[in-house]
Amino acid sequence: MDFFKGLQTILTMYFLACAYGDIMKIDTTGASEVTAKQDKLTVKGVEASNKLAEHDLARMEQYKSKIIKVGRAKQMDPAVIAAIISRESRAGAALKDGWGDHGNGFGLMQVDKRYHTPVGAWDSEQHVTQATEILIGFIKEIKVNFPKWTQEQCFKGGIAAYNKGVSRVTSYENIDVKTTGLDYSNDVVARAQWFRSKGY
Repeated sequence: MDFFKGLQTILTMYFLACAYGDIMKIDTTGASEVTAKQDKLTVKGVEASNKLAEHDLARMEQYKSKIIKVGRAKQMDPAVIAAIISRESRAGAALKDGWGDHGNGFGLMQVDKRYHTPVGAWDSEQHVTQATEILIGFIKEIKVNFPKWTQEQCFKGGIAAYNKGVSRVTSYENIDVKTTGLDYSNDVVARAQWFRSKGY
């Protein structure tokens, strides 16, 4: 009985997490050389993204329960939330008093104070919820702008928009042309796929 209960919970989480698409089905080229250099890596691409995510895993674990809780509540894949936290703040390691990006980005997921009013403490469930809602808003805007895109393409487009804004996503082929490191959505997708293998 317990086995079936556990299976039911896993299936429920899976379907909830896939409201915006399946991260495992999204194509990715991974991290650029520029991003890989953050950790002095000699590799790039998906391998580099995996290494970067792995370097953040120990710190990420302290936020895991919050990430999964917010993921369930917002029907967002927890692995994607973890990947954005990894990319944006290295699971908090890149922040000073909760701030990054020259004092403009707040918290684990770097909510930009120039466009949003940050809520909660920098590492709080409230903060992760706000940032996840911002991401969802971008995915929905991309869907409106590109009605012929698949669900997964819109998901990736929303991730790119989280970094550079919706107006700068002009085509799927050049999705990361204007993102930081020219790889934001590809790197986040690759990290998310790795975090999924770690139970996120």
